[in-house]
Amino acid sequence: MSGIVLYWGVLFSQLMLAAAMLLATIRLVWGPRAQDRIVGFDSLYITMMLLFIVFGIRAGTTLYFEAALVIGLLGFMSSIALAKFLMRGEVIE
Repeated sequence: MSGIVLYWGVLFSQLMLAAAMLLATIRLVWGPRAQDRIVGFDSLYITMMLLFIVFGIRAGTTLYFEAALVIGLLGFMSSIALAKFLMRGEVIE
């Protein structure tokens, strides 16, 4: 019984995360301003990281968790770089 609930819960969460990634991609492509595109990018990498975690739960391996950690770290650093670029016009001073 609990295996069936876990299977359907993971499937439902994967579908919802895929829908969130689609909406974030739409915001990334058709955002009217650069700030909207950065928010879309942040949403995209966070949902991708969560999707990798759900894949790891489904597969039962830690490889996906490590990939999600790398995505989280690189996404955060790129968000900081993009925000700095929008505020100052340069990344490296």
